[in-house]
Amino acid sequence: MAHLKTKETRNDAIARKEWKLRLTRQLYEQGYERQDILNLFRFLDWMMELPEGLKQAFRVELEQYEQEKQMPYVTSIEQMGIEKGREEGREEERRSLALKMLQENIPLETIARITTLTTAELQQLQASQQQT
Repeated sequence: MAHLKTKETRNDAIARKEWKLRLTRQLYEQGYERQDILNLFRFLDWMMELPEGLKQAFRVELEQYEQEKQMPYVTSIEQMGIEKGREEGREEERRSLALKMLQENIPLETIARITTLTTAELQQLQASQQQT
């Protein structure tokens, strides 16, 4: 069905999104095990590629459906990975901000207070920056 609908909606991204959502819902409604749903969804996701804007719309609609059915789309392990990535991003942003502030000769104590990095971390960052 996914293959047929992919061919059928080749030039109609909105219809493809609707079919992708319909087929994904059917996975839940057929009573498949969680891992089977994820595996089949990965296949659907690969086959029924959507433009970026419609990917986001699809995700929102699927999340609404899952909330109604009380079925999480993301496993707890996946959620932990997402959170870890976010934390790494925040850490990278703090370091980037600290580097800019160091270049402006702002006192270490001020930078530490703003970025929540320790003075020792800032000194290490400053030393590594001077080596490059």
